[in-house]
Amino acid sequence: MIHQRPSNGLDFSGTAMAVTESQNPLLGENTCGSLLKKLQEIWDEVGESDEQRDKMLLQLEQECLDVYKRKVEQAAKSRAQLLQALSDAKLEFSSLLSALGEKSFAGIPENTSGTIKEQLAAIAPVLEQLWQQKEERIKEFSDVQSQIQQICGEIAGNLNLNDVSPAVDESDLSLKKLDEYQSELQELQKEKSERLHKVLEFVSTVHDLCAVLSMDFFSTVTEVHPSLNDSTGVQSKSISNDTLARLAKTVLTLKEDKKQRLHKLQELASQLIDLWNLMDTHPEERSQFDHVTCNISASVDEVTIPGALALDLIEQAEVEVERLDQLKASRMKEIAFKKQAELEEIFARAHIEIDPDAAREKIMALIDSGNVEPTELLADMDNQIAKAKEEALSRKDILDKVEKWMSACEEESWLEDYNRDENRYNASRGAHLNLKRAEKARILVNKIPALVDTLVAKTRAWEEDHGISFTYDGVPLLAMLDEYAMLRHEREEEKRRMRDQKKYHEQQNTEQEAIFGSRPSPARPSSSKKVGGPRANGGANGTPNRRLSLNAHQNGSRSTSKDGKRDNTRPVAPVNYVAISKEDAASHVSGTEPIPASP
Repeated sequence: MIHQRPSNGLDFSGTAMAVTESQNPLLGENTCGSLLKKLQEIWDEVGESDEQRDKMLLQLEQECLDVYKRKVEQAAKSRAQLLQALSDAKLEFSSLLSALGEKSFAGIPENTSGTIKEQLAAIAPVLEQLWQQKEERIKEFSDVQSQIQQICGEIAGNLNLNDVSPAVDESDLSLKKLDEYQSELQELQKEKSERLHKVLEFVSTVHDLCAVLSMDFFSTVTEVHPSLNDSTGVQSKSISNDTLARLAKTVLTLKEDKKQRLHKLQELASQLIDLWNLMDTHPEERSQFDHVTCNISASVDEVTIPGALALDLIEQAEVEVERLDQLKASRMKEIAFKKQAELEEIFARAHIEIDPDAAREKIMALIDSGNVEPTELLADMDNQIAKAKEEALSRKDILDKVEKWMSACEEESWLEDYNRDENRYNASRGAHLNLKRAEKARILVNKIPALVDTLVAKTRAWEEDHGISFTYDGVPLLAMLDEYAMLRHEREEEKRRMRDQKKYHEQQNTEQEAIFGSRPSPARPSSSKKVGGPRANGGANGTPNRRLSLNAHQNGSRSTSKDGKRDNTRPVAPVNYVAISKEDAASHVSGTEPIPASP
């Protein structure tokens, strides 16, 4: 008899067994139903009680439930692991996309609704591809960052940085970040190129300066940095801030040294030339120092010949200057008189009157007495020459206008002669030239009053600044201008009287012609005189009462030639200048209004 299983247990003899047997027809005796049947047979044979049988069936049912439960748990755990793996794969996928800077990926499977294993199988090759791309990107980043680190180390002068590989930030491997690094690398490469160019320029400048100064280039440049010698390749030369700074400092030092040596050499060259000129040194002897004097007016940048500023060359020039100085002491009188002649020439050109004989006697007395050192005497004379040049320069503007005034007065005198010439309009040879000259002379003569006023103003300003009277070869210039203004005024008055007299004579002739019916030949005015003509010494009215001498040189300028002699080829005052007495000169030109001359 087959025992029925409890209502809450598994029905091994019922539907489940039938299904199992129906699904497994080939299992034969090893099915659950056959085994249960065999167990019942054994129980019948043994005589097991129903209670015992139910207990054993419940035990079998519990054991079966435990097996199912374990299998379910294992399946659930496996599913959870697969889900975690899928989640990790998706997270890794997202992380890789983020690190690579990709918003999407072409290999991502569109169908995400399949089984877990299908989804894992679909995402695995994508992850493999992204991992490979990441490795390649890390290598690119490492290469770029290594180059950046190397150049930064070269710029900083710390080559030890190249021993440590740069750390790549794997969280950001985007192309944008790579482009930033590459842009930074390009900027650094550009900076490196510029620095290398500067280094080579500095090295070239140091080479040229060392050549001019006759210094050892190799030791000078390697003192800055050992990599700067010629045996080192261009790319291996140091481009650090320290190297550039030290190169710049070296160049400045060498340039300053060059400047000082050139200044010293130019001073020596100037001294040599002065000594040669003082002692009339033969050209052949001078030519021995052409390499010194050739740079006397050169700028620092113009001196580029190797060895031009060598120390031994400067020492050689110093020895020669010392030798010539000693030779100069023995020819002191000759040299002093040459300087005195130079001083006299400066005063003569500036129309300043001095006593040259007294000055020469004083020089002779000083040299013969031996109370003054030759160098001190020459230095004092050089100081006098410098002051004379300075004073001559301060008088130059006024003297230039005096020359213009005298030239204008000469033209004025010529124009008066020309106007008195009754045949001036005849068609004679050269008449057209005289006519043109007369036109120019009239323009020039009309400018004389303004020129005189300017001269007076400038002369007064000069006298106020210097506190002394402005003299022209010993004659006060203002007195000359005063007298000229008065003479010009008198001459204009005389011309006016002559015109009135001529008009009166013409009126009388007209009346006589009306009475007697005939016209006598016009009579020339008896009082017409040449006033202020070339070399004229009298007043405008011919009276001698204004011929009181202002200075012994009033009738002529004593211009001084280079040999110190004077000539009388040029008048001191205008050709129509007449010296006046102090009483007549009391009224100044500022109180008179000069009237322009009539042509």
